Amino acid sequence: MKYPKEYLEEIKSRLKVSTVVSRSVNLKKRGKEFIGISPFTNEKTPSFTVNDQKGFYHCFSSHEHGNIFDFLMKTANMKFGEAV
Repeated sequence: MKYPKEYLEEIKSRLKVSTVVSRSVNLKKRGKEFIGISPFTNEKTPSFTVNDQKGFYHCFSSHEHGNIFDFLMKTANMKFGEAV
């Protein structure tokens, strides 16, 4: 199913990335970002960041990067329509 760009942007503007990510990753506030242990790799030092202002997450150890829909598709094995 194709969703209008405006609809997807509305969802992203209303739902913070940290709200979605914090359901599965323990996040700590650090400046303007949140940081935590990567859900994509087995690590001991946090390299996973979330930036609500920019609307994305980034993992420096696995190079995964994306928005709330990408995160749900990668961590919960959802299809795009399910993530929306």
